Amino acid sequence: MADTHDSNHDKQTGDRQGVSTMTDTADTQSAPPSAASSAKKRRTGRKSKVRRAAALLGALAVVGGMYSYATPSNAESNASANQTEMMKTGQGLYDKTCITCHGANLEGVKDRGPSLLGVGAAAVYFQVSTGRMPMTRQEAQTVRKPAKFGRDDTLALAAFIGQYGGPEIPEVSNEAIKNANLAEGGELFRLNCSSCHSFVGAGGALSSGKFAPSLKQASPVDIYAAMLTGPQNMPVFSPNQLTDEQKIDVIAYVKALQDTTDPGGANIGRTGPVPEGLVIWLGGISFLLICTVWIAGKS
Repeated sequence: MADTHDSNHDKQTGDRQGVSTMTDTADTQSAPPSAASSAKKRRTGRKSKVRRAAALLGALAVVGGMYSYATPSNAESNASANQTEMMKTGQGLYDKTCITCHGANLEGVKDRGPSLLGVGAAAVYFQVSTGRMPMTRQEAQTVRKPAKFGRDDTLALAAFIGQYGGPEIPEVSNEAIKNANLAEGGELFRLNCSSCHSFVGAGGALSSGKFAPSLKQASPVDIYAAMLTGPQNMPVFSPNQLTDEQKIDVIAYVKALQDTTDPGGANIGRTGPVPEGLVIWLGGISFLLICTVWIAGKS
């Protein structure tokens, strides 16, 4: 009986120890999930903060980009201010020298001057820089003469009138002329220009007291502006007729004509073999007749 009691006592003690061991094991196993959960929460919190910071930085970047896009730069602001000042100066020049013939609103005055609305800065630059405008009196055609305005005033007047539409002042670089196709330019010139300006750009007479001027003094910008605006009797050469590259080719050809020398002597207007033959026959025969008379008188 004592042995049985001791055995039962030992069994109960073992059972209590087993239960205590299982409880301790359960507590030990339940602790790590609690720590992992805390660590996970901390990681989630850090990620959330990073995402919020990234979103804030992205929003600031977008707002900054939109602001910089909408706000003009200092260079653009300065250019706009300079353009405004130029137009103000041009308006003053217009009111002093152009308003009588072209009207207070550029609408033109009957029997005095045409409307300037839509003519563009290129037309103003061509007419003013070559001295054709302002005119001193009404004539069949304006002629080239020393310009009344300097370059700055010419550009200011062109800016004022050009704001109402029309072609801008073209730019022609020496590099573009150097790389132009002279053969193509010569063919285009003979096809489109020689009937009025002659094959060598010497100019020619037209009807009603008008004439095509010589191109000897014309600058590349003058020629380009004339093709864009069609001054007086000259037609406008639109991109459908002559592309920008073809216009440069024509300009390069005219420049080559201007630079060509005459190694044979007097060029007699570069009008071809007919006047040259006429000079030879008239001059030569006249000289021979004089010599014949002189010899006959001496004999």
